[in-house]
Amino acid sequence: MRRRSDEEGPALLDALLEGRPEPGPAARAAAALGLPERGRYAVAVFPAGGGGPAGKTVPADGMRFFRRTRQDRDVLVVALGDEDAAALVPLLGRWCPGPGGIGPVAQGLAGLGAARRLADVALLTCPPGAAGIVRLEERLPAALVVSQPDLSARLVADVFGPLLALEEADRALLLRTLVTWLECGGSAGRAAGRLYCHRNTVLNRLRRLERLTARSLSRPRELVEMMLALSALELSAPSRGVGEAP
Repeated sequence: MRRRSDEEGPALLDALLEGRPEPGPAARAAAALGLPERGRYAVAVFPAGGGGPAGKTVPADGMRFFRRTRQDRDVLVVALGDEDAAALVPLLGRWCPGPGGIGPVAQGLAGLGAARRLADVALLTCPPGAAGIVRLEERLPAALVVSQPDLSARLVADVFGPLLALEEADRALLLRTLVTWLECGGSAGRAAGRLYCHRNTVLNRLRRLERLTARSLSRPRELVEMMLALSALELSAPSRGVGEAP
């Protein structure tokens, strides 16, 4: 009977992660695995072989981890107990550099399917070649972009079409300036310090970018469009990243 329970628990966990409409899998999984049916759970996903504890069931820092392997993903179901989900990022960082994605907290085993799907989306927000583990709540704009690839491609073409027609070095310089300016909170002076150029050089590059995109960085709605298009471009770019020198 114990062997049957040991086999049934992981199978039920897989069914919950897939969101299969089977009768009463949450209650049966809770009984088989010794977990609360209505407890707090998180799901983390990594590329296959990309991370997680070595064992299939591991207790750590007041949490319990259940590792499941899919065709192209390693999936961790985490019974959080009373722990903060934010503590997962440094904890998982002990086991792997990433990339990895963590979905929102599920209030019960029945919510694992939705949490796994959103963890997949969080993983997609990691740019090509990137490391690190990200939580969906911290990447919502990028999550919107990757969830609608056709619209994202249309947005990139509409916003950055003329820019993408430039020579690669010229394009990379303007994009790097935009990224740095955004990272510096819109301060041309701080951006100039990081780019090793004069403040006026940064402003001139940004004005040129505005002309090429027919959008103003001082208009909130147009700035949002440019930031979303930048995220879409970054997530579809080669592994060296948007604006990185060739």
